[in-house]
Amino acid sequence: MSVFSLPEQRLERALADKKPLYTHAEAVAEANRCLYCADAPCIKACPTGIDIPTFIHKIQTDNVKGAARTIFESNLLGYSCARVCPVEVLCAGDCVYNHWGRPPIQIGRLQRYATEVALADDPTLVSKKGAAPTGRKVACVGAGPASLACAGHLALLGHSVTLFEKKDLPGGLNTLGIAPYKLQAEDALAEIRFILELGDITLMTGVGVVEGESNDGEVSAADLLADFDAVFVGIGLGPDTFLDIPGEDGTRVVGATRYIERLKSDPDLSLKGIKTVAVVGGGNTAIDVAREMALLGVPEVVMVYRGTGSQMPGYAHEMHGARTEGVRLLENRQPVRIVRDEQGELLGLEVQRMKDKRPVTGAFEVIPVDLVAMAIGQSRLTGLAAAFGGVAVDAKGRVVVDPATCGTGNPKVYAGGDCVNGGKEVVNAAQHGKLAAMAMHAAFAAK
Repeated sequence: MSVFSLPEQRLERALADKKPLYTHAEAVAEANRCLYCADAPCIKACPTGIDIPTFIHKIQTDNVKGAARTIFESNLLGYSCARVCPVEVLCAGDCVYNHWGRPPIQIGRLQRYATEVALADDPTLVSKKGAAPTGRKVACVGAGPASLACAGHLALLGHSVTLFEKKDLPGGLNTLGIAPYKLQAEDALAEIRFILELGDITLMTGVGVVEGESNDGEVSAADLLADFDAVFVGIGLGPDTFLDIPGEDGTRVVGATRYIERLKSDPDLSLKGIKTVAVVGGGNTAIDVAREMALLGVPEVVMVYRGTGSQMPGYAHEMHGARTEGVRLLENRQPVRIVRDEQGELLGLEVQRMKDKRPVTGAFEVIPVDLVAMAIGQSRLTGLAAAFGGVAVDAKGRVVVDPATCGTGNPKVYAGGDCVNGGKEVVNAAQHGKLAAMAMHAAFAAK
């Protein structure tokens, strides 16, 4: 599979866009609702600090390219963030209209309109600004949102960047992990093409960065430190974690993020014969995979969570959408065993009733299921991060950085994204990449 090649037959294509692109009339009408607040609480709520009232005002005056440029000045991943950001708890959540009991400005949909329409008309809207080459070289480990943002900002400043991605497809969770009704893989790849045109950026897919000595298709952390002026570590998180309960190792028990990845890229994945799915977990990934299953036609999708619905870490608006689409929440239940027949075929998920997240003695039940998706978190790639020397990791396995610069204990190494924050939004990763790029640029200029 080439870097930007996707199979036509993949399950995500069966899922419709939940918030389709505004028409011109819709965008102008919505933009005209904006009050252009002097204190602009929406800007303060945006991790990348986009000047939201200004870009909306430019849509009002039909200056769509100007609106897009305003967005990209703060967030080079503004195209994907427009689709995937939880605006309900960020910019739109702080819109003053909320205090008056009126619908907030649809900031995400306006941002999508500006970026998508402008780039369709002029794909080089931001690229080729003409910054003189500096001769400085930066390696980005991983090609997810944090690394892509870092690479884009560095390239616009005249630096040379090489992205090392161990998978065949770049983009990290933007390409392979975002719910398809928000952003499909081909749209994430289109954004990557835009980033790669911003300057001197080389993308190396199928090349993993390793802790020790390198072999074919690999490069070592030590080599990157020796060959580049700076390194950005944007390695994200590791594989799905499991509960280590009896029967878990057999068929039809899957990790949620891996299953979403297959749904978005594997033409052989099928839900044929799957009538009941249990999703274990209460976070946003659990909600995403549950909604996807329901939207793809699985008759019974149940989320199993050890606490109450109000205690779930996933966003309330996402869970509301899941319920609307037919997902059932089984509260106060903890999985204790995967039930299988003598041939090892999956029969059900045994759960124990909980109270205040503590087991209730003797209170067990079996949920008949055809598939179990574990969405309880992902492992940390602490060994690889530490291999760069001087890079500290906290008790939760997160890379420790200076919040202002994303610099680590090694002056040549910066880090950002999920490996730093433990798993937040694309917009947080984009901000990390931008902060690191600006800090590297300042450090290069000081030498």
